[in-house]
Amino acid sequence: MNPTIGPIAARLKRPGWADPRLIIGLGLIAVSVWGTTSLVSRADHTEPYLVARDTLTPGTPLSERNVVVSHVRIGEGYLSAEDPPWGSVVTRTIAPGELIPASAVDEPEDFSSRPVAVASSLPLAEGIEPGAVVDVWLIREGLVGSESVLVASGLVIDQVDRDSGAFSSGAETAYVLVPADEVGDFLAALAEEGDVVVVGTAGRGTS
Repeated sequence: MNPTIGPIAARLKRPGWADPRLIIGLGLIAVSVWGTTSLVSRADHTEPYLVARDTLTPGTPLSERNVVVSHVRIGEGYLSAEDPPWGSVVTRTIAPGELIPASAVDEPEDFSSRPVAVASSLPLAEGIEPGAVVDVWLIREGLVGSESVLVASGLVIDQVDRDSGAFSSGAETAYVLVPADEVGDFLAALAEEGDVVVVGTAGRGTS
């Protein structure tokens, strides 16, 4: 008895280049690749901006020595490395690694603060470094004992000299930035007899 012979399945044919389904599929792949590439390209679009290399205190002139260039994607309002304002001075403390805001620079002739040396009678705290904010006090003898007088508050440290040698006297000097129109009164207060103390302002850090 002969077995029943069923219908023979037709062989699948490989689609040719003219097959509309192949053309549409290739088109969809191309569009997907283009869209992904375009999205990545837009997301990776960065611009060169100026970043502080070290702490920049008010009055510091900008130069290639105290800044670095960083490529970031950010809005307007910061100094571009494509048109650096060399010679301009910063008007507030800029921390290391911080982008330099355009609003934080000015022309040298428009910056009025002056650095004044203050020899502290007590050792300066470790946190008192360039960029820190301090108060200056005068401790003097009054009619009923010693009294503390606030000479100035909220001054920015420009520089610190610490005498740490083996035969040092322990004297430490902080250079504070004082508005030009207040320098006279500030120096007159420091000239009074007494001990001058530079005190850091906890919680205020740099300004």
